[in-house]
Amino acid sequence: MFDIEYKGGNTIVLSTKKVNVVFDPKQSVIGLKDLVVKDAVQIATEERFVVSDDAFRLTIDGPGEYEVADVSAKGVAACRHIDNPSVPPAATVYQVEVGGVRAVILGNISPTLSEDQLEAIGVIDLAVVPVGGGGYTLDATSAAMLVRQLEPKVVIPVHYADTTLKYEVPQDALETFISELGAPVESAGSKYRLKTAANLPQSLTVMTIDRS
Repeated sequence: MFDIEYKGGNTIVLSTKKVNVVFDPKQSVIGLKDLVVKDAVQIATEERFVVSDDAFRLTIDGPGEYEVADVSAKGVAACRHIDNPSVPPAATVYQVEVGGVRAVILGNISPTLSEDQLEAIGVIDLAVVPVGGGGYTLDATSAAMLVRQLEPKVVIPVHYADTTLKYEVPQDALETFISELGAPVESAGSKYRLKTAANLPQSLTVMTIDRS
């Protein structure tokens, strides 16, 4: 059905039989080369994470409903973790659906989602959540709180401490989030592959993916 690879920071690549989707490909913000995948779709949780490159077939960087090949996406406006709640939302949370499996990609949002936002996101199976904190993104406690609100079966943590990356602010270790959430942990290795919805775990599971 689809594969998910983790590239560091908030960058993941979701691959189906028909299309590659790259989330937040601007990796120069963490000291890496920007991730450009020919004929892929790039989806950015913030405008500053967009890569200007004609190799992408489509760029999505805001609220709305989108459909490309076998992937459907819905963007929901959200406040960034670093912004005052009184300013207009500058981030986008995405609900993505592939073959009946629904995922949510949170990005560097504030730790509170309203009832309207939760309703727009809807029932999900999988959540990709930044957990490193440092006043830049969700910390372990707020990330765990949002996971419990969203009630996915799988949570994939991203944007945590990595000595080979140059984060703007220090990030907490992955283990801090795992301890806070208190859910079983499985390792997917370099790629999380989900063949069908029936292969999802029965209860909340943290799925770690090695950065590739």
